[in-house]
Amino acid sequence: QVHLVESGGGAVQSGGSLRLTCTASGKTSGNYRMAWFREAPGREREGVATTDSGRQTLYHQTVKDRFTISQDNAKNTLYLQMNNLKPEDTAIYYCAASFDYTRYYISRSLERSDYTYWGQGTQVTVSS
Repeated sequence: QVHLVESGGGAVQSGGSLRLTCTASGKTSGNYRMAWFREAPGREREGVATTDSGRQTLYHQTVKDRFTISQDNAKNTLYLQMNNLKPEDTAIYYCAASFDYTRYYISRSLERSDYTYWGQGTQVTVSS
């Protein structure tokens, strides 16, 4: 079992920055993929940025060049640095993870169905 806890959300003005943090605990060894998703009112949850144990990354087209996903394995922590925030970035942001405890490499993914574990979410609000 894996437990994910997000933090770092808040309210900022357009053009501002925030850094989200996701701390993982439990059975976090092995190969993994991790991602940030977001869900705005009235919209489906969408993948924003993802990485894996090979440190490959992938971004949603709307956040590319503004958001950066990174990881600190020593701290079991995933980050999302969000710069030049826009009102349309307003959403609840969720951390997600999947692990493989064999020798299989599982690659990054922005598909919701590829993830087993989810955090509780953190609110990001961007005003114009």
